[in-house]
Amino acid sequence: MAKVKKPKSVIDPALKGRGKKYREKKALVTKERYTIEEAAELLPQVSTTTFDATAEAHIRINADTTQADQLVRTTVNLPHGTGKSVRVAAFVPDDLIDDAKKAGADIAGNDDLVKKIESGEIPFDIAVAVPAMMKNLGKIAKILGQKGLMPNPKAGTVTDNIAKAIQELKKGRIECKMDKFGIIHVPFGKVSFGGKKLQQNLEALLAALEEARPIGIKGTYISSLTIAPTMGPGLKIQL
Repeated sequence: MAKVKKPKSVIDPALKGRGKKYREKKALVTKERYTIEEAAELLPQVSTTTFDATAEAHIRINADTTQADQLVRTTVNLPHGTGKSVRVAAFVPDDLIDDAKKAGADIAGNDDLVKKIESGEIPFDIAVAVPAMMKNLGKIAKILGQKGLMPNPKAGTVTDNIAKAIQELKKGRIECKMDKFGIIHVPFGKVSFGGKKLQQNLEALLAALEEARPIGIKGTYISSLTIAPTMGPGLKIQL
């Protein structure tokens, strides 16, 4: 009696090369697009990692990135923070060092801090400065610029209200900036936050972007939005 061959299981071409765990998580994505609430609830379930993954938003802006009046750059205070501890350095005059440290700065100083960076020490994740100190940063502008750490007024990291800036950064203020393809890649929490907190953070992010809409962009502003865990399938949001 002839042996009957079992039919081969058909794998979606988009999943070729993907591991078993990823395919299992991808099977949970049953809709083409989700509301923000639905996607925020589902996001923790599609993470493939055992560690507390970061929730990421990938936002495509309908912009011509060669036009200055269509560039998007803003900051947003996430109501629940990013879930990540941020080390802040403050470039301030001597009389503000104590205030900066009380506000939460991990390191504060001026010429001594500049020398430390020149020697290769960069024990911080973000830097803030009072406007009067910016001229002192000329020596290390290239070092900080290459690492994306140079204080910038547009990012809210050059300010006279240094204590407020430090406190907001510690609580979870993030910067949103388009890349050369017109896409903003930004974290908005951890999967352990759960659906409600992720939803609130994402809504705060979108509200800040709407407020920062450039005058040069006419018609559709955000052309697509996808959220995803550090490792796992993305979820497209219904706009």
